[in-house]
Amino acid sequence: MSALQRHDARIVAVRDLLDDLVAMDEPRRHVVGLISALDLHYDLGDGHPLLGRRMPDLDLVTADGAVPVYSLLHLARPVLLNLGPSGSIAPGPWADRVPVVDATYAGAWELPVIGTVEPPAAVLVRPDGYVAWVGDGTRSGLEDALTTWFGTSAPGPDARPDHEGARR
Repeated sequence: MSALQRHDARIVAVRDLLDDLVAMDEPRRHVVGLISALDLHYDLGDGHPLLGRRMPDLDLVTADGAVPVYSLLHLARPVLLNLGPSGSIAPGPWADRVPVVDATYAGAWELPVIGTVEPPAAVLVRPDGYVAWVGDGTRSGLEDALTTWFGTSAPGPDARPDHEGARR
């Protein structure tokens, strides 16, 4: 960036061009995404555009009031955001490691670099703020994502060792 602070004619022309570009919505979104690293996208497969991207810091409405998404990540733990009817999604045997937050959000889902996306029914957010799974109102793919990112599920109370000592 210090090169852009020089005052020769070529650098002034580059600065003028950048000024023109960031005055336009699409190039500004792209440049801001690059500078902030919000353009980073992990390839976690096909699906919702939010999958593998940083979760936007939305002001969610919960039973306890408004809560910014990033405040839910302060303990460096994952969170399963249920944005559908209360109690409609749960982490099952991962409940000891993945808390669920029932919430709503009425605004547009605006992602850096790509723009507006369809609101999801549920989102599994990794501790680093990146989305590991996006729900469509079903649990499809949730167990795979939970296993991939947070280990195998805890055995149930009725699990017993088999003949080789492994739990089943």
